[in-house]
Amino acid sequence: MGKLFIQSYGCAMNFSDSEIVASILKKEGYSLTNDYQESDIILLNTCSIREKAEETIRKRLKNFNNLKRNKPTLIIGVLGCMAERLKEKLLNEEKIVDIVAGPDSYRDLPNLIKKVKKFEEKSVNTILSLEETYENIEPVRINTNGITAFISIMRGCDNMCSFCVVPFTRGRERSRNPFSIIKEAKNLFNSGYKEITLLGQNVDSYKWSSKTNNKKKLEKNNDINDIIHFSDLLEMTAKISPDLRVRFSTSHPKDITVDVLNVIKDYENVCNYIHLPAQSGNSRILKKMNRTYDREWYLNKVKDIKKIVGQDCGISSDFITGFCSETENEHNDTLSLMDNVIYDYSYMFYYSERPGTLAQRKYSDDIPLLIKKRRLDEIIKKQNIHSLERNQLRINNDYKVLIEGYSKKSKNFLKGRTSENKMVIFPKKDRLLGDYVDVKIKDCNSATLFGELC
Repeated sequence: MGKLFIQSYGCAMNFSDSEIVASILKKEGYSLTNDYQESDIILLNTCSIREKAEETIRKRLKNFNNLKRNKPTLIIGVLGCMAERLKEKLLNEEKIVDIVAGPDSYRDLPNLIKKVKKFEEKSVNTILSLEETYENIEPVRINTNGITAFISIMRGCDNMCSFCVVPFTRGRERSRNPFSIIKEAKNLFNSGYKEITLLGQNVDSYKWSSKTNNKKKLEKNNDINDIIHFSDLLEMTAKISPDLRVRFSTSHPKDITVDVLNVIKDYENVCNYIHLPAQSGNSRILKKMNRTYDREWYLNKVKDIKKIVGQDCGISSDFITGFCSETENEHNDTLSLMDNVIYDYSYMFYYSERPGTLAQRKYSDDIPLLIKKRRLDEIIKKQNIHSLERNQLRINNDYKVLIEGYSKKSKNFLKGRTSENKMVIFPKKDRLLGDYVDVKIKDCNSATLFGELC
């Protein structure tokens, strides 16, 4: 049928979705290529979380103008969140685009492509689903090193944070059949994979019932409850093998439970790392963001993590600076929250107003860009200090590391991560990719640990 080029942007879920798309189109006879210039179909899986993300996509589309001009049969499609947000409007704004497909319409891609080929008509499907989880599709692993892989366990988000476009582009929450998840995880492990990451917009809200999903399989398993929560799924995955590491992302602070923390504590192969987005350190701003918790509640959740999982547990966060009406004192509350928690690292951005969100409809984006950028710079500088501080605590300690690849600077050195999600660089010697090794940490910077094999 031709050659397919897929490029993914944004969150890990988009990269995971691209593997689903690759699987669907592979069955139609398309072969994957890493060279867009030799492709017959180009698909961009897009992000819409910030304005800058959409600008990146538009610039990328311009790169294809000459190719399209010289090869009129080339089909260009935009998938994912940007496609869902703009829908048919994207076809008018970007004349080069032939297909617009939202996150729940990937099964329809063969039909959309045939419509373009047969009738030379642009095609759109941005219908959101209340049921689609792609649970019966085995992804084609195109975004992997053969050692680590993503498994999507749920889709959508019900949280409706006032700044976030995801509920509008990804739809309502739907949890995938746990047995299909475990089957996929077992297949990956049997194929040589050593680490999986369970993915969802909010994995902690995962909930699956045999009654609502009418699955007879569940009734035959007396050791499994009728309702599967995320802590149950996490434990089921951990039990596959002690040699299979398990991570998960992303957590909403309101949903991560003591049961989840206990599973992390009880199973050595469930990684001691939690991404716990705070977004702000000020209670008024958190309420305005519709985060459903305040500063004190969030700090108590961090205390639970450190008490149950341990002080060594890696904790990262997200922060948005310059949200609507944020004062200087409220910004300082975010800095003081960071001082209180001491995160291992964070994803940090200044506020970008997104069309259709509650914040865009109800509040004024009234913080000048220069102030947003200055506050962001302060947060970044503080996080760099904290990251270095957290890494320095690891020096002279031994850690179990999963080797994921070679160092960017030299093939004489290997790289891998600890359970706490710390990247470690160490001399290769006779070790192989995919091995677990014990490494003594000798030095560090704010981003990386450096060590030697024990």
